[in-house]
Amino acid sequence: MPAALSCRRARGALAAGTVLAVGAALAGAPTPASATPSASLVVNEVYGGGGNSGATYTNDFVELANRGDSSVSVDGWSVQYHSGGTTGSWQVTTLSGTVAPGARYLVAEAKGAGGTQSLPDPQAGGTIAMSATSGTVALVHDTAALTCADSASCQSASVDLVGYGTAAINETSPAGGASNTDSVQRTDKADSDDNSADFTSAAPTPGADNTGGGGGGGEPGPLRIHDIQGGDWLSPHDGDQVTNVPGVVTGVRGSGSSRGFWIQDPTPDSNPATSEGIFVFTSSPGVSVGDSVLVSGSVKDFYPLGSGETVATTSNLSVTEISSPTTAVLSHRNTLPAAEVVGPATVPGTYAPDLGGGDIESTHVDPSRSALDFWESREGMRVEVDDARVVGPSNSFGEQYVTTKPAQAATYRGGTELLAENATPSGRIEVVPANGGNPGVSVGDVFSGATVGPVDYSEFGGYTIAATTLGSVRKGDLPPVRATPQEAGQLAVATYNVENLARGDPDTKYQRLAAGVVTNLAAPDVIGVEEVQDDDGATDDGVVTAGRTLTRLTDAIVAAGGPRYEWREIDPVNDSDGGQPGGNIRVAFLFNPDRVSFVDRGSSTVDRSTTGTSVVKVKGKPALSLSPGRVDPTNAVWDDSRKPLAGEFRFQGRTVFVVANHFDSKLADQNADGRFQYPAQSSAVQRSGQAHVVHDFVGDLLAADRKADVVVLGDLNDYQFSPALSVLRTGTADASGAPILDDLITTLPVDQRYTYVFDGISEVLDHILVTSGAGRAEYQVVHVNAEYTDQTSDHDPQVVRLQP
Repeated sequence: MPAALSCRRARGALAAGTVLAVGAALAGAPTPASATPSASLVVNEVYGGGGNSGATYTNDFVELANRGDSSVSVDGWSVQYHSGGTTGSWQVTTLSGTVAPGARYLVAEAKGAGGTQSLPDPQAGGTIAMSATSGTVALVHDTAALTCADSASCQSASVDLVGYGTAAINETSPAGGASNTDSVQRTDKADSDDNSADFTSAAPTPGADNTGGGGGGGEPGPLRIHDIQGGDWLSPHDGDQVTNVPGVVTGVRGSGSSRGFWIQDPTPDSNPATSEGIFVFTSSPGVSVGDSVLVSGSVKDFYPLGSGETVATTSNLSVTEISSPTTAVLSHRNTLPAAEVVGPATVPGTYAPDLGGGDIESTHVDPSRSALDFWESREGMRVEVDDARVVGPSNSFGEQYVTTKPAQAATYRGGTELLAENATPSGRIEVVPANGGNPGVSVGDVFSGATVGPVDYSEFGGYTIAATTLGSVRKGDLPPVRATPQEAGQLAVATYNVENLARGDPDTKYQRLAAGVVTNLAAPDVIGVEEVQDDDGATDDGVVTAGRTLTRLTDAIVAAGGPRYEWREIDPVNDSDGGQPGGNIRVAFLFNPDRVSFVDRGSSTVDRSTTGTSVVKVKGKPALSLSPGRVDPTNAVWDDSRKPLAGEFRFQGRTVFVVANHFDSKLADQNADGRFQYPAQSSAVQRSGQAHVVHDFVGDLLAADRKADVVVLGDLNDYQFSPALSVLRTGTADASGAPILDDLITTLPVDQRYTYVFDGISEVLDHILVTSGAGRAEYQVVHVNAEYTDQTSDHDPQVVRLQP
C-alpha cells in the first residue's frame, strides 16, 4: 500500500466537496424491467476492490446515475449483488431519497482492511462484500431479494443489470477489467444493454450528491482560472464566491491533511503572469484525472502556517485555492493540458529579487525576474522535468529535491551548493509524489524520463511539483567518504553532530554512529560531539546527566573495532540550553587515551555549568583555569543555547586547546523561499555575539602564547561567508580585522564546501578552525549522512589531521 502523503499544512476542519455527474440528458421514465435500454436511472459504476491490497478506496461501492431530465425517487428500491454464477442468492441494500437529473447516487458497501481513502459521503450504505473481479449488480424497483439465476430472467426483473468479469448473469456479455485498483464505469454513450460495450475499466471515481443542485448547470461561469489567479501574488477574488469555473482535473491528492485536486484551463490567456491552474481543497475529491469539471466555491489565499504563526506574521507565500467546492463532472478521460517542459534555461538564474526585506506579494508577478516569480506564475499548472537529478534526499514524508539546472553550483557529488548569502540555486525544486509514495532517493540519483505534475507550495515554504508521474529511479550509488587515517605524528581532531542522541535510541543508531567514527572518520584522537542528550532523553524531569548516553556510545565504538574512548562534558542547568525540551543537549569531548591525554584542571567543587574557564599561565605557558570548562557561560549571548566547552589536551608533548561549540540555530529566521526578500535572519545577531565571545577567548590564549595550538570546532549553524564566521575569525563582521583563525572549509575546492543538505541545498553549518600554531592541516569533510535518504544524523562529520 502506498504511504499516506502528508503536506503537514496547518488547516481548520476539512471541507466536504459535492460532486455531480452531468451527462447526456435522455428523456424517459424508469420501468421495473430493462428489456429495452435504460434512458434514465442506471448503474453507472461498480467497484468491488475496496479495502483490498493496492486499493485506493476502503469500501466497495455501486454508483447510480440519473441520465434523464426528471428526478427519480428511489424509496422502496434496492441495489442487489450476486456472485455471478448460476447458483447462490442475491444480497440486498435498500435505497431511499431522490436522484436529480444529471446527478449521481452513491451506495457504499463492505469495508476492507486496505485502502487509503474513504468514500465521499454516500446516499445509502450496506455491508455486501463484492468481488473485485467478477459479479453481478442489479438495480431493482423493489426491496425483496431477486430469485432469478439466468441473464434473461434477471434482466427482466431489474431496472438495470451489470455483470462484470466472468459473471454468468449479465446484459449480453459482462464488462471486463475489474480489479483491486479499477472499477467498471459506464461510458457517456447511450445504454445498449451490452455490459461489455457500455462499460470500461479505470481507476474508481465515486461521486455523491443528494440535492441535485449547487453546480449551476453545465455552462461555465463568468470567471476562468486565470481571472482568479490574476497577475499578482494574491487573487483579486480572495474571499469571493465563484460559480462554474471550468477546468480539467490534472491531479488528485486523496490522503493527508490537504486533500483535493488540481484543475487547469486548457484554453490559456496571453498573459504570462497569470496561472491557468488552481488547487481545489476538499476532503472528498470524488473526481479523477481527466475529468472535465465545473467548480463552484470560495476563493481563498491560503497561507501554510508554522507553530505560533499567523497570516500576518508568517513569511510563507500563499496558495490560491477554491475551498468548500461543489463540482460538476461534465465528462471523463479528457486529454490533459500539455505539461510545460522545464529545462536548464527555463527558470531565471536569480532565485529571489532583493526587495530590501519587502514583501514580494506586494509586487506584480514577473516570471522573468526570479525563480519565485516563475513558479508563482505556474501555480497549479502542469510542468515536466526530464531526467531530474536529485539534490536533496527523500525524507520520511516522501519529499525530495531535484534540479532543473544540472550545471548550476554543482557539488562534486551531485548536489547543488550555496555559494553566497541569499544565493539560493534557482534550479532547485521540491518534488512530492501526489499519491503519497516515497521513492527513497539520495543525492546523485536521477528520476529518469519525465517527472510531471502541478505546481504547489509546501508548508515549510518553497514551490514543489506534486508529481502525478514520477520518473523511474536510476540510482547513483553515492559512496560514503572515508577519511585518511592519521599518521603516528599527526593529531586527528573531528567534530560530529549526532542529532539528539538519546540513551533510548535504537541499537542501529549507535551501531551506525560507531561505524562512522571507526570506519569513516578513521578513529580520530579527539572528537567534539554535539547534540548529546541527557540520560532519559526528551523526558523533562530534571535529569541532566549524560553518562549513560555517552557510555552507550563509547561501548558501541569498541564493539565496532574502535578504541575505548574516554569523555569529558559539563552537565547544563536543566532546560537552559535549548534544543528538544527535556533533552538538555550539550557538547562533549571523546578522546582516545592511548593517543592523547586530557588535562583536568580546577576544583571539583566548582559549579562548572555557570562558572566560566579563563586563560591562566602555568610555568609560563597558557593553560585553562577549568578544564573542561565553559566559555563565559552566563553571558546573555548563550541564553537558551549551548555553551562552548573548552578542553586542554596533551599530544606528544604538545598542549592543544580545543573549543567545541554548538551555536544558536536558524529556526527564528524568515523563510528563504517566502514572502520577504531578502529574508531577515534575526538569529544571526545571537550567533555573531557568540562568535565574538569565542574569538576573544582564543585571543586570550594567543596573547599568552602567539603560537598556541587552538582548534575551534562544532556546529556553528552558519555559513563560511556569514557575519558570524567573520567575527569568529577576525573579530569584525566585515572581515576588516586581522584573522586569528583559519576556517578550514574554505581551503577545499569550491564544489566541496558543504557539511549539510537543507531543502535540497548543500551548505556549510559545521566548521573546524585552527590557529597558525596548530601546524600543517590535512582536512576532510566526511560525507556519510546529509546526502542520503537513510541517515544516522542530518550532519556530516569532518576531521583535521594536524602536523606540528
